[in-house]
Amino acid sequence: MISMPSTRAVSQSLTWRRGTAFGAFTLLASLAGMVAMFLSATVTDRPVLFLGTGWTTFAFGILASGRIIPRSSRRRITALTITTLTIFGGAALLLPGPRPETELPNGYNIVTLPTGAKLAVLKLAARHSTRTPIMILHGGPGVPDLAANRRVFEPLTQYGADIYLYAQVGTGASSRLGDPQGYSRGRDVADLEALRQSLGLHRMILIGHSYGGAVAAQYLVENSDKVAALILMSPMPLDPRDRSGDRVIDRLDIAQRLRLYRSVAFPRALTAYALLQVNPRAAHAYFSDEEADFRNDIVLQRAAPALHCSEPHTNEPVEGTGFYAAQYPQSATAMEPADMRGNLAGILTPTLIIKASCDYLSWSSAVDYKNRLVNSKLLYLSGAGHNMHQDKPEIVLDTIIAFLDQKPILDHADSAAPPDYEGPP
Repeated sequence: MISMPSTRAVSQSLTWRRGTAFGAFTLLASLAGMVAMFLSATVTDRPVLFLGTGWTTFAFGILASGRIIPRSSRRRITALTITTLTIFGGAALLLPGPRPETELPNGYNIVTLPTGAKLAVLKLAARHSTRTPIMILHGGPGVPDLAANRRVFEPLTQYGADIYLYAQVGTGASSRLGDPQGYSRGRDVADLEALRQSLGLHRMILIGHSYGGAVAAQYLVENSDKVAALILMSPMPLDPRDRSGDRVIDRLDIAQRLRLYRSVAFPRALTAYALLQVNPRAAHAYFSDEEADFRNDIVLQRAAPALHCSEPHTNEPVEGTGFYAAQYPQSATAMEPADMRGNLAGILTPTLIIKASCDYLSWSSAVDYKNRLVNSKLLYLSGAGHNMHQDKPEIVLDTIIAFLDQKPILDHADSAAPPDYEGPP
């Protein structure tokens, strides 16, 4: 005799299936709300409009999926679902995080340029200035490293040269742009030339680290008569197809990566990053510079071990970074910078390229600079990372002085990477 399931068992099974289906539809309604929010952000940069569109789509989705719930409890369950998810989602997406203001470091002054930028600039004066002044171009984009660069390069004043350090627009105590789409390598080059004129400098020695190396190279292309010598430390690749810059986290161990991922998984920052891919103005209206830069400092602090061969001797705090100055040029909405390799060929400016064994950027990127700049030398430095000037400051400074004094330097003439090189080819 076949036993029939009890009415209670059938009811429980039906309730479970309806609950599961409602949960699935709730998830779909949330995803639809996110899609609607980003689609509306392509046509408006007002947060109240694109966030409101996303919430309305979500709410209608919940109301529609509520039809699978019995009529007797439909209104109560849908209202509870919308209210609960609105409260938690609103808290995650709307409540701003800390927004500390960046203070002007000791000794820095604000220089207002004709380009509209207000840059935080420091002059380290030599006791007897007899040589061409040196301009330090920090990396990133968006990572000023002002304290570390001051500590490392200040001894060069004993060489008899005035040293200038500054925070590029969008970083440190320098001004932010109202529209993130203004951040570009071309803008930084224009600001550098305007700064040179404002400071009354005839010619400069440029020391560029990472992204600052690419800025220095483009400045050389446009103003070669203003550059007495060029020093490039771990310079950003010239080839736009070189994606080795995306491999920085490869140098982190699992524990370090998990800490980094936890700092990245902040709902407002993730939402702003996604908005940046469709409408930079919408991202900026939603996520302020102050809040964005504070979060960016935390993320880059946790990524900092990747910039060294081993734990650095001094753990400089990462501060004053610029979220939009860093992220917009790498976003889907930004134009790729012009390929300047052809324009570098034939320039005779004396150039020193320093490449370290633990750099995460490709070896070929350094060779590319050497091959284009005919009057250049490539120094290979073992036991140092991307931030070689922090890992081996004495060697880097001694080499720079020897180069500027035109003394012999061990040039890595072979295009092949040394056996102990740890980075990509």
